[in-house]
Amino acid sequence: MRNFVAEFFEAIVPSVKAEEPEEEGPIDEEGPVADEETLADAEPEDEVDEEAEEADDDDEEEEDEEPEDIMPKIQQKCANSSICHEYKHHFDECVERVTKAQEEPGYEDLEYKEDCVEEFFHLSHCVNDCTAPTLFRALK
Repeated sequence: MRNFVAEFFEAIVPSVKAEEPEEEGPIDEEGPVADEETLADAEPEDEVDEEAEEADDDDEEEEDEEPEDIMPKIQQKCANSSICHEYKHHFDECVERVTKAQEEPGYEDLEYKEDCVEEFFHLSHCVNDCTAPTLFRALK
């Protein structure tokens, strides 16, 4: 059995020798040491920092101008529409029934406690079906 496991392991796990990285020069605690040519070609740090700060300022201005999310409004209209009226009615009745049952003494000791998960999913499915076409037309 041990032989089978060893053969199986060898067949699945590739046996590749790890390549050692090439050394480009002396490595300091701060990282690789740059040679003089590289340092001569580099721009001064002050100019690079100013350009990066200007680009960051532009990005921040664009992020502040986010459009209003219209989905919650569309979902509310759909939930109150005649299309989803039946599902909302069943969900509201269930919530009322469960709330009333929770207020009765001895509720904690009951073996079965009703929840409204099924009614919620039916309502949610109806609202999503109603919301999708309107939402995607508005997003185009």
